[in-house]
Parts: sequence; C-alpha cells; structure tokens
Amino acid sequence: MKDFYSEFELNGKKYVLCFDLNVMEAIQAEYGSIDKWSALTEGKETGEADAKAILFGFTEMLNEGIDIMNEQNGTNDKPLTKKQVGRILTQYGMEGVAEKLSETITKAGKDEEKNV
Repeated sequence: MKDFYSEFELNGKKYVLCFDLNVMEAIQAEYGSIDKWSALTEGKETGEADAKAILFGFTEMLNEGIDIMNEQNGTNDKPLTKKQVGRILTQYGMEGVAEKLSETITKAGKDEEKNV
C-alpha cells in the first residue's frame, strides 16, 4: 500500500491526512479492526457517528501526515493532541470531516488495489 495524502485548509493553515499501514495498525489496536472502527465513524449501529472514533482516526491520520512531512521537508512540527484535533474538526465542520475521512480511506484503498 502506498501512502495516500489528502489535504484540507483551515484558517490559512494546510493539514495533511495520511491513511497508511501505521494508521491502520493504531486503529486495529484501539478498535480491533478497521471495519469495527469504520462502522462506529459512520454510525451504523446507533445512527449517530461515534465522536471518539472519529477523533481517534483523524488524530492518527493528521499526526502521521505531520510526521511524514517532517521527514520529507526537514521540519520539526509537533504532533497534535486530541483536543487540538477536536477543535480543528469542529471548525472545519462535520460534513467536511466525513467527506475528507471517506476520501482519504477510499483513495488509499484504490491505490492499494493498483499494486496487487
């Protein structure tokens, strides 16, 4: 699986989301499987998206993006806390958050299929 980056901008700052093997491992460790986590983020069981699951996934994806950009650009940006990510997502809006989450995961899966 190749790294897939998705970007969004908020208040003049660019954020990079990355859904790669490191993020998948963290989600599996926390939720047991990507499918269980995905069901929670989509609200399949309760009809309401699970805020903790969304926040966890976005924090992992944003911090992986920060880490990769630091390596590529020789920068030293600090990882974001869950509270910081929660504020970012609130400002960005839940509709936009859901769209970016879906876009990032879907394109990462398509990239994986091309390499099989």
